[in-house]
Amino acid sequence: MVKAVHLSKHSPQLCVEFKQRHQFYMKALTVITDPVYREPASFSTYEKFWLRFINDKRDLPFIHLLTAIHVLVIPSAVVLYTPLLQGAWWWLLYVPYFYISQLYFKGRFGLMLHCICHRKLFKKAYTWLFHYIIWFICPFFGHTPETYFAHHMGMHHVENNMEDDASSTLRYQRDSLRDFLAYVGRFMVLGFSDTFMYFFSRKRKKFYMRLTAGEISFYIFCVVMCFVNLQATLFIFIIPFVFARVVMMLGNWTQHAFVNPDDLEDNTINCINTKYNQQCWNDGYHAIHHIRPAMHYTEIPGEFLKTREETVRKKILVFDGVHYLHIFIWLMTKRYDKLAQNLVNVDQMFGSEEEAIALMKKRTARISN
Repeated sequence: MVKAVHLSKHSPQLCVEFKQRHQFYMKALTVITDPVYREPASFSTYEKFWLRFINDKRDLPFIHLLTAIHVLVIPSAVVLYTPLLQGAWWWLLYVPYFYISQLYFKGRFGLMLHCICHRKLFKKAYTWLFHYIIWFICPFFGHTPETYFAHHMGMHHVENNMEDDASSTLRYQRDSLRDFLAYVGRFMVLGFSDTFMYFFSRKRKKFYMRLTAGEISFYIFCVVMCFVNLQATLFIFIIPFVFARVVMMLGNWTQHAFVNPDDLEDNTINCINTKYNQQCWNDGYHAIHHIRPAMHYTEIPGEFLKTREETVRKKILVFDGVHYLHIFIWLMTKRYDKLAQNLVNVDQMFGSEEEAIALMKKRTARISN
């Protein structure tokens, strides 16, 4: 595939013009639709208020998300804890609550958390607002306080999915459902202890203390709240906690499913032109993120275009129009034909569909010690 790339001066999106169709990927790709920053004509009064507190005006969407959570999620959870609703009336509120908090907002919030761990959302004088999010808001979405930051920032990006990473995928056959279940099961049971020992053995006290404080505090909180309202605690905090960890492991598995056996550090992919990137802050560009972890999410599509020669040289897999759940399902069902159909053949780095499938199968194989 030969492509000519330009950035349109008249469009809010990055445009990529292709002069030829893919050899095996027949869907025409004409633009990159993933979000980039465009200065608004003006800011609302509400936005101007929050600009005094945040470091980067490009992060105002996070403020809008947090506002919606405080309007829709938190008050509903409080009502579910009170005796105002009983029996069927309780479930009539809980069902939409679950949809809004655990389906509609969960991904958005989780990836906002990811962004604000890498880049400080609030100015130094207002750091307490970050801690408020971590300790008060996170549990409603299944995140125990401090543990995501410790695991992701203190270990995952340091180890880059290598063997010492508690969420490493290397030892598993990454197109095997059985191996995925083993991976999730191990992390659910031993993830905390593995992460703790990683920090403890390296004498990184700040991280293992934050990790322990957040995890244990959440468990104690849930036990206490069970005596207040067992049903509400189970469905508002405990089940979302389990759900969140399974979802995070599914995401990490897919992001690091294709490992180059000749260079284990080369183990990530990019998903472009997907609605998921619109909703979750360009999280599909995982290969770019691991190279430039502190880059603002609105700059990532441009960085992807700038580094396409590196993409070709390393044969970094780029999928178009699909997200991690699609890829996960096709891996579990071994539908490499579907994966190939949605693969971007950047600058003809693959000579044929068969070559692309052979490389993908090679990169999903278990890495033996």
